[in-house]
Amino acid sequence: MNITKNLLFTTLIALFTLTMYSCKTKKLAAKPATPVAKPAPPVEEKKPAPAPEKEEAPAPEEKPNFNLDNIQFEFNSFVLKTSSFAILDKAVAEMKKSPTTKFILNGHSSAEGTPDHNMQLSIDRANAVKSYFINAGLNGSNFTVVGHGEKEPISSNDSEEGRMVNRRTEIKVQK
Repeated sequence: MNITKNLLFTTLIALFTLTMYSCKTKKLAAKPATPVAKPAPPVEEKKPAPAPEKEEAPAPEEKPNFNLDNIQFEFNSFVLKTSSFAILDKAVAEMKKSPTTKFILNGHSSAEGTPDHNMQLSIDRANAVKSYFINAGLNGSNFTVVGHGEKEPISSNDSEEGRMVNRRTEIKVQK
């Protein structure tokens, strides 16, 4: 039985070898006798050079829009009226968007009292607004305080309504 297995095994190897050899010769015979030229490398299309990009100047920092001229005070006082808090809070929110912008706080008074007293009162009013801003987290060095006293009324000082409007601080963006 061993001889039969050996013979069978040897026969299988011989057949396998012949099959492999014959396949190899067929492959060799199937190859063309002349070498095939390699295809030329693809020609790169020359793209036109991109136009030089225009250097754009950086957009100027947008300054917040302030129309805050109704920050009001009590008579003969630099205490802010509570009605001014909402206006000041809006100003703080806008100022925080542009933390390097500089502002002028223009304090004003009505015409009651002496010019010297009204000048000091207008400075104190502008400083009260500055203190409000600093307490809200803004940089105090961004604010310049200017007192105008009674020199720049926006309403007549002949009535209490007019005098109330003149007791104010205005915020302007420094140019």
